[in-house]
Amino acid sequence: MMREERGRPSKNGHPRSQRSGGPTVIVGVVKESYPGERRVALVPSVLPPLGKSGCTVLVEAGAGAAAGYPDALYVEKGAQIAATRAQVFASAEAVVQVLCYGANDRTGRDDLPLLRRDQVLMGFLRPLASPQSVKEIASAGVTAFAVELMPRITRAQSMDALSAMATVVGYKAVLLAAAALPRMFPMVMTAAGTITPARVLVIGAGVAGLQAVATARRLGALVSAYDVRPAVKEQVQSLGARFVELPIDTPDAQDARGYAVAQDEAFYRRQRELMARVVAESDVVITTAAVPGKKAPVLVTADMVAGMAPGSVIVDVAAEQGGNCELTRAGEHVDAHGVTIIGAVNLAGTVPYHASQLYAKVVSTFVLHLVKDGALALDPEDEITRETLVTRGGNVVQPRVREVLGLAPRAAGTTGAVRGGAG
Repeated sequence: MMREERGRPSKNGHPRSQRSGGPTVIVGVVKESYPGERRVALVPSVLPPLGKSGCTVLVEAGAGAAAGYPDALYVEKGAQIAATRAQVFASAEAVVQVLCYGANDRTGRDDLPLLRRDQVLMGFLRPLASPQSVKEIASAGVTAFAVELMPRITRAQSMDALSAMATVVGYKAVLLAAAALPRMFPMVMTAAGTITPARVLVIGAGVAGLQAVATARRLGALVSAYDVRPAVKEQVQSLGARFVELPIDTPDAQDARGYAVAQDEAFYRRQRELMARVVAESDVVITTAAVPGKKAPVLVTADMVAGMAPGSVIVDVAAEQGGNCELTRAGEHVDAHGVTIIGAVNLAGTVPYHASQLYAKVVSTFVLHLVKDGALALDPEDEITRETLVTRGGNVVQPRVREVLGLAPRAAGTTGAVRGGAG
C-alpha cells in the first residue's frame, strides 16, 4: 500500500501530483536488485526540484536504505512510498534505476514482464556490450535511455553519469591499493628512521584515473600517470604527478566525444615494451584504461607482473571489461609472483551514500531535461536526447547500438516496430 506525505491517492490508485493543478509525470525509483548493489537512483535531496517541475516521485519501500537513505527522508521531501516493486512499475511513467537490464546481467531480466509499452526506462544499460538485452527491452516497447551514452558536450556535463561514478571509482581504487600494500603511502620521518613514499603508477588519465592520481597524492605517494592521449598531460601535472611520456605516435588517440580510441595490436605491443620498466619501478599500479563497447586493452602482461617487486599491488579498474592486466580475474584477488592483482568490480557501489548522491544529481538533471510543463517531451533533434535514446516504439534507435547488432541504419523519421530479431 502507498504511503503519502500529503493528500490521498487518486481514484484510479495512482499517486497525486505534488503541484496543485496541471499534469504530472510519475517518476518511479525501485530498489536495485543486482546482488550486493547498495546504490539507489534518486536520493531525497534531489526531489524538491523534480516536484517543482511537475514530477511526482514514487519510491519502492526500502529502496534507499542500504545507501543510508531511509523511507522517512524521502517522505519528508515529498515522495510517496510504494509497498512493492510491481506497484512502482505499474504506476510510473518513467522508471529510473542505477543498473537496468543489460548492466544487470544477474537479475535484470526479471523486470522485463513489469515494463509497459511507452514507459520510460533510464539508467545504465551497457548497450554496446549487451546489445541483445537492448533488443529484449525494445521488444517490450519501452522508451529506454542509456545514461552511459551521454554526449561529452558542455551542456551535458551536469548529466554525465559515467564521470560521476568514475570519480568514486578512482578514489576507492587507491584505498584498496593502500589497504593491500605492505608499505605506507607517505614519507614518514621518525626517530626510528625515515620511511620512503610509495611509488604509484596510474594507467589511464580519464576521470577515474585523475581521481586516483589526486587521492594517491593526498595519501603522500609519489605518483606517475600515463595515458595514450597526450592532451591530458597538463591535467596530470596540475595534480602534482609526473606524466609518463612514451615515444609512440598517437595522432588518433581520442574521438570527437573525448573518449579513448582503440589502437591496433602493434601499438599495444610497443606500448607494453616501453611501459615494462615504469611498471617494474612501481609499488602500486592502478589501471583504468577502457574503450566504450570494447574489450579493455591488455597493458600489463604476466612478464611485467613478474618484474615487479614482491608485495606490489595492481588494482585493475577495467576488470569487468576483461582487464588491463593479463592476469586479472574480475571480482577476485590473484597472487602472482608475490604481486596482488585486484580485479575491481563495481567499486562505486562500495561507497553507496555518496555514489548515490552523485548519480541522483546527474539523473534528476537528465529527467528535468526531458520534462516540460509536467509532461515528458522527447525532442529527437536535441543531441542529448538523440544520443542517449536507445529504444523507442519497439525499435532499437541508437545508431551505434544498431551497428553493433548488425542492423541497417534507420531512415530519418521512421518508427517501424522492432520485434525480437527484427530491425
